Amino acid sequence: MPTPLAPLPKAELHLHIEGTLEPELAFLLAERNGIDLPYATPEELRSAYAFSDLQSFLDLYYRLTAVLLTEQDFTDLAEAYLVRAAAQGVRHAEVFFDPQAHTARGVELGTVVRGLARALDRSEERHGISTGLILSFLRDLPAEDALRTLADAAPYLDRISAVGLDSAEVGHPPAKFTEVYAEAKRLGLRLVAHAGEEGPPAYISEALDLLGAERIDHGIRCLEDEALVARLVAERIPLTVCPFSNVRLRCVDRLEDHPLPAMLAAGLLVTVNSDDPSYFGGYVEDNYQGLRRALGLTDGQLRLLARNSFLASFVDEARRAELLAELDAHPSSG
Repeated sequence: MPTPLAPLPKAELHLHIEGTLEPELAFLLAERNGIDLPYATPEELRSAYAFSDLQSFLDLYYRLTAVLLTEQDFTDLAEAYLVRAAAQGVRHAEVFFDPQAHTARGVELGTVVRGLARALDRSEERHGISTGLILSFLRDLPAEDALRTLADAAPYLDRISAVGLDSAEVGHPPAKFTEVYAEAKRLGLRLVAHAGEEGPPAYISEALDLLGAERIDHGIRCLEDEALVARLVAERIPLTVCPFSNVRLRCVDRLEDHPLPAMLAAGLLVTVNSDDPSYFGGYVEDNYQGLRRALGLTDGQLRLLARNSFLASFVDEARRAELLAELDAHPSSG
C-alpha cells in the first residue's frame, strides 16, 4: 500500500490563537490556575461546540479565555497550535490575538505578547514555521478602546507585524475604526480586516477604502457585488476564507454549498484557513481535504490555494521564494 503524501506546504493567514484552545488544554490550564469550568469533562465541553451563529460562538469563545492568565499559558497555547500546524503542512503562520479579551480580565498586554512570542520566536527552528503576529481589535468595543490598546502595544511593536479587526461584524462597520487604522499605518504596521462574513459586501469596500486594508479576512459575501469582485480581482486583494468556520457559524448551510469554487472561477486571490480550529472541527489541512471531498476540488486547485497563501502572506521576498520552491517540489497525489 503506497505511503500517503505529506500535506501540501501552505501558509495559514487567518488563525485566532485563542481559537486553538482544545478542551483538554482548557482543562489543564483551568486546573493549573484554580479556575472552575462549567463543564465536567473535555468531552462535555466539546459537545457545547454547536453554534447557531457568530455571536453564540463568541459567547463561549470569550468565556473560555478565562483559563489564560500567565505567560506560560500563552506559550503553551501557541506551542500546541504550532505542533498541529506543522503536521498539517503549515510553513508560515500569521497569527491573530485579541488583547482586549485579556486586558479586560486584568491580564496585561505584555503577558500575552511575551507568552506568545516565546513559542513563535522558536517556531522556525522547532517546527519549520515562520510566523507573524497580528493584533486584532474587537469591533464590538468602542474605537477609543482600540486606540488605547494600540498605544499600550507600543513597547511590543517589534514583535507585532499587523493589526486586524474581528468579533461581531453586523452593526460594527469598518468605518468605526478609520482613525485607529490610520494610526496603525503611521506606526508602520500592515493592515487586514474581517469583512463580508456576516456583514454585507459594503463592509469589504469600507475596509479597503477607509481602513486601507491590504487583505480581507473572510470576504465570502463579495460575490453579491459584481463590481466589488472585479475590483478585488484587478487589485489582487487576498481573501482569507475559512470554510469549516463558515459552515459551523451558519454563514453557509453545507460545505457542499460553499462559494469557494465560484470565487476561484472569478479569479479571486483566495486562500483557505482554519479560523478557530478547536471550535470548528478541523485545522487547515482538514479544511483542504474537506473541500476536496465536498466540492471535488482537484490537485491543481488545492495547489493554487496553497500558492495563493504564500503570495498573500506578509513574508519577505526571499522567504516567499523559498516557500514557493518547496511547494513546486512537492509531489502530486494524482
